[in-house]
This record gives sequence, structure tokens and C-alpha cells, in this order.
Amino acid sequence: MTAKLYLRDSYLREFTAEVTALDHEKNGIQLDCTAFYPGGGGQLCDTGILRSDGNAYQIKKVARGDWHIIDGDLPALGSRVAGEIDWERRYKIMRTHTAMHVLCGVIWRDYQASVTGGNMDILSGRMDFEFERLAPEVVVEIEKKINQEVDAARDVKIAIVPRDVAFQIPDLIRTKINLLPEGITEVRTVEIVGLDLQADGGTHVANTREVGSIRISKYKSKGGINKRLYVEIGD
Repeated sequence: MTAKLYLRDSYLREFTAEVTALDHEKNGIQLDCTAFYPGGGGQLCDTGILRSDGNAYQIKKVARGDWHIIDGDLPALGSRVAGEIDWERRYKIMRTHTAMHVLCGVIWRDYQASVTGGNMDILSGRMDFEFERLAPEVVVEIEKKINQEVDAARDVKIAIVPRDVAFQIPDLIRTKINLLPEGITEVRTVEIVGLDLQADGGTHVANTREVGSIRISKYKSKGGINKRLYVEIGD
């Protein structure tokens, strides 16, 4: 099992680890611990570099199961490596992910609309909600409210709680469908203090003031009551 350092510290940029498994078909390795996020929940995976014995191994992708896909030769099984996250890229993704939670929190608080889907890129993303009708003036109102929440400088807190405790928290699972597998015994929560609390496994900034400005660049109906909002993150 790989210890997932990114679950407890989104700001960890460097770490050391041991190579515990090789997969030559994938051209990937597993480590005993990692700060590289493997992607999931709409968030992109991390990229970066592993260094060992004077060699640099470019991590071009991190896949499910914490497989670090390498561009080129693999380090030896059992070797010690030093990992370096592509921090500029990761931090932009963190800002984006927290921005999406701000959006989700405002819409749930003020409109009681459930999330039906979503996806993120670097400093942009989209999220789908159950809105019977979404008028242009409401979109303008939402944009104003989410930027007010960013300016409120709300702390973002991470916690890991037992599954049975987590499911006693009202509205913790914000998506229309509960996506937590039965085998998960602990649930990681992300709280924007005073605004939002959700089950989530991704990386986030520590305070909403780090997000920057949020612009709703466009919106459209996806059929029925599904409405899609596109956002872009600025400085």
C-alpha cells in the first residue's frame, strides 16, 4: 500500500520514498509513499520529477493505484527516490478545486441545487446542477456571491473521519449519486469554514483568498433540469 501524503498535506512539494513495484507494460512504478495526486473526482493528476542516483525520471502521469507513469527508463526496484511536484501546475489546480467547492457551497446554501457532474482543468472548470430554470440575472448573482466568499478569506480545513461518523453529517455527499464505494472505512472531508463541508479526496488551498477571482464564463442547459456553469480563475 502506498501512503498517500497528498491527503493530509496539499502543500507538500518534495518527499523521499522507496520503489516498491514496477510495471513495465505501463512503464510505471509504485512507491511506499507519495505526494503525487493520481487524479480523480474531476481533478487532474500531478506531474513532476523523481530523482535517484544522479538520474531524473519525468513523471508524465499518475494513475489510479498511485502508479507513477515515467517517460523513459524506470528506476530499480527497491531504490530510494526523491520526488518533486510540479508546484506551479499543482497550485493552480488547488486554486481551481477550491473555487469549485466555493461555487458548489454557494449554490447549495442559497438555491438547494444538487451537483450532477463536473470536471476541472487548470484554472478552469465546469459544474452541473439541478436547476429547474437558470436565468441570466441569477448567473450574475451567483458570480457576485462566489467572489464575496473568496474575499471573505475563509479557512479550508481537511479531516479524515470514520465512515459511520461521516454519514451522520448532513449533506456531506453533495453529488446527486453517492460515489463512495462500500469498502471505504474512512472519509476525507474538506470544509470551507462557514460555507461548505463535503467528502472529497483532492488537493485544496488553505484559505479562499488564495483562489483569486472567479468568473462564470458561460452557462447552458444540458437537458431537463441539468444546467452547466463554466468558470475561469483569475489572479
